[in-house]
Amino acid sequence: MIPDLGKYAAAVIGSYVATFVLLGALVALTLWQARKAKRALEEVERRQGTGHE
Repeated sequence: MIPDLGKYAAAVIGSYVATFVLLGALVALTLWQARKAKRALEEVERRQGTGHE
């Protein structure tokens, strides 16, 4: 089931690892920014008295 990559095995596996690490970092950054934006919006709404209750 696993293909024989020969002398390119290290490069291919390294590329997969790098891809998954970068995708994971992108997802984590996106979630962090979304939470940060939500907190900022809630703070503005709280100050304006227009929060959902």
